[in-house]
Amino acid sequence: MKEKFKFSYLYLILIFVILYIPIAYLIFYSFNAGGNMSQFTGFTWEHYQTLFADTRLLVYILNTFIVAILSALLATMIGTAGAIAIYYTRHKKIRAALLNLNNVLMVTPDVMIGASFLILFTSLIPIKMGFWTVLIAHVAFSVPIVVLMVLPRMYELNLNMVTAAQDLGANYWQILTRVLLPNLTPGIIAGFFMAFTYSLDDFAVTFFLTGNGFSTVSVEVYSRARTGISLEINALSALMFIVALLLVSGYYYLQVSEQRSSYRQLKRKGAARS
Repeated sequence: MKEKFKFSYLYLILIFVILYIPIAYLIFYSFNAGGNMSQFTGFTWEHYQTLFADTRLLVYILNTFIVAILSALLATMIGTAGAIAIYYTRHKKIRAALLNLNNVLMVTPDVMIGASFLILFTSLIPIKMGFWTVLIAHVAFSVPIVVLMVLPRMYELNLNMVTAAQDLGANYWQILTRVLLPNLTPGIIAGFFMAFTYSLDDFAVTFFLTGNGFSTVSVEVYSRARTGISLEINALSALMFIVALLLVSGYYYLQVSEQRSSYRQLKRKGAARS
């Protein structure tokens, strides 16, 4: 048992090393005084200063975060409503079909989604490529993620609370705002963070739908990489990694806080019964 235990830990360490060494290498050379990643010649903040002086790239960074925040908010609202609707669908076959359609969107390649929206916005519903086309597409591929985050919370919900609210004369809006949403909050927050990160690092869908001077960081990095990677991109990648790390840490903190509050409530109930 001990040998298997040690081997499993060794395997995990190996996987994490393989995953994080390229990122560490990228961040390390973002401080290189030289102009390439072949030899470290000295420490410098020059590439970060160049990054913050690049107004075009800063505009694309702002575009990326605006699209990510808006698409995550819209997808969270639509996905939460969708999860509640799926849960309350009476016919099992229809409910299963809706879940399967949702799951199909989760595994559909990004290239196919991007190409589909490109055809939609150029042939069926003519819309100029730019902010709105990117936002609509990001909302579309983020909604299934939110549904998968919120729906399990619906199944964990104690329906006696809904029944009690109905017996007390609560209308549908009061049940939604005072019973359902407070209990679904952890799943809603998780769905928002997942939708935000998916939108933040998307490339394929955005690549098909940018235009009219609108672009995002991922597309800009790709266009610059075709002419050669500069250490300014390393600096940008390092900052993006820090942002992602902060998001994950924030989500983990919320999860731990929720578990602690649940444990305290159970402890209080046990003390009250005794």
